[in-house]
Amino acid sequence: MTPSRFPEFRPGAASGATISTRRLTLLPLRVEHAEEMAAVLSDPDLYAFIGGEPPTVAALRARYERLAAGSPDPGVCWRNWVIRLDEEDCLTGTVQATVTGDVAEIAWVVGTPWQRRGIAHEATSAMKGWLFLSKVRTVVAHIHPDHAASAAVAEGVGLEPTDRWQDGEVRWEGPPSGNPSDGGSPEGDGVRAGHGRT
Repeated sequence: MTPSRFPEFRPGAASGATISTRRLTLLPLRVEHAEEMAAVLSDPDLYAFIGGEPPTVAALRARYERLAAGSPDPGVCWRNWVIRLDEEDCLTGTVQATVTGDVAEIAWVVGTPWQRRGIAHEATSAMKGWLFLSKVRTVVAHIHPDHAASAAVAEGVGLEPTDRWQDGEVRWEGPPSGNPSDGGSPEGDGVRAGHGRT
């Protein structure tokens, strides 16, 4: 299945289209997702490379309220989705994009119980295809040099490492080409978090 529609980016807007893949539905993030997502993000091991600690429901609800309000910078769009595994009817993680002009910085996180099943690859690939149809032309991710699982996801969706670093992480780049309904690879699932607004 392909997304039902591909709207133009509106500066500052945080919403996005629902995106369907072979196994997943990417749902635009809502405050109501906070309770279930707090459980998804509850394993301290998720934060080994990205820092921080598991959020409480209240903290996640406040964060999602900020995200839903959109970026305070009128030149920046925040796009956030929760990842639903359709066959189990449960949320498993998030994907996100911070869009400035025709460049999107992306990030992803998949809860520990659902890792190593290709979910991060499938969701990120679908998001990249959606970004391409929304006129993004460069996709960027920042990944800890020791985080092999996230590097595998990035490579699997067509990003390549550069010689540029930010906050101790390697900058990966690539075009947003790809099929929005692309299936996932069983290898290289993992966790990745974006800067400043995850």
